Amino acid sequence: MRHAETAGEAAAPGLSLKTRRDGELWRRLRRNKWLYVMILPGLLYFLIFKYAPMYGLVISFQDFKPYKGIAGSPWVGLKHFERLFTEPDFLQILGNTLILFGMNLLFFFPIPIVLALLLNEVRVSSFKRTVQTLIYIPHFMSWVIIASISYVMLTMDGGIVNELIAYFGFQKVNFLLSPEWFRPMYILQVIWREAGWGTIIYMAAIASIDTEQYEAARMDGAARFRQIWHITLPAIRGVIIVLLILKIGDVLELGFEHVYLLLNSMNRRVAEIIDTYVYTAGLRQQQFSYSAAIGLFKSFIGLLLVVLANRLARKMGEDGVY
Repeated sequence: MRHAETAGEAAAPGLSLKTRRDGELWRRLRRNKWLYVMILPGLLYFLIFKYAPMYGLVISFQDFKPYKGIAGSPWVGLKHFERLFTEPDFLQILGNTLILFGMNLLFFFPIPIVLALLLNEVRVSSFKRTVQTLIYIPHFMSWVIIASISYVMLTMDGGIVNELIAYFGFQKVNFLLSPEWFRPMYILQVIWREAGWGTIIYMAAIASIDTEQYEAARMDGAARFRQIWHITLPAIRGVIIVLLILKIGDVLELGFEHVYLLLNSMNRRVAEIIDTYVYTAGLRQQQFSYSAAIGLFKSFIGLLLVVLANRLARKMGEDGVY
């Protein structure tokens, strides 16, 4: 009896502590209610357009028939995944995707960093703003416009590039149909459209660096390159790591529209990637379950790489993305 009374007395303070914590939580919610109202639209967006559609991934394990719906379609387990991994063209398509991603990582990813460092060294503010505006503009053009401009410049029938080649006595090059020129053309278009826009985050990170560090370095005789190497780059290293981790997560997500606009029967061997393959199999051939299985495979690989890259970054002493 005495033991039961002691247990009850011990439980009371615990219950009281939980009540106090709940009360404090509600007070904080009421105090910051307008902040939560501000994030509500973004939260609803992710819930409706990002999380709710995940239910549709069920069809990757079904033989989905639109007229039967998800509930009425028969369950086939891993049949579509087995087909994906045994498809004769799968390794080639996966290889094309990885090669283009590697080119993005090797050639495109460092360019916004270099541009941000160069812009930071410009002391004439009017010239700096003009250059920033010029390199931002391509980002607001759709891939249709970018591909159209490339076509006009590179076509063999009056394209300025081929006309210059012929003017200097060389043979014209069919850039648009040549498999050898697809990848250089792709990465140059990516750099032209996105490099300037990618500098925004790095410029913001550089702007937060204490200017006294540069003044102290100049007093010690450090030139501009030394200041960049020992002050600017270490200060934005955390931002670079976070963006690199997010970039690695998009290893199989190159974007459908850009590649599809450059794709043709002559360069398909090197230009067909997972995104265009999903379009062909899923929409044109109406293999909805098979294309859903490919999409789930892409998402799983991206998530796995983000987790591994984040863990590696934390082991190296960086904060990572979580």
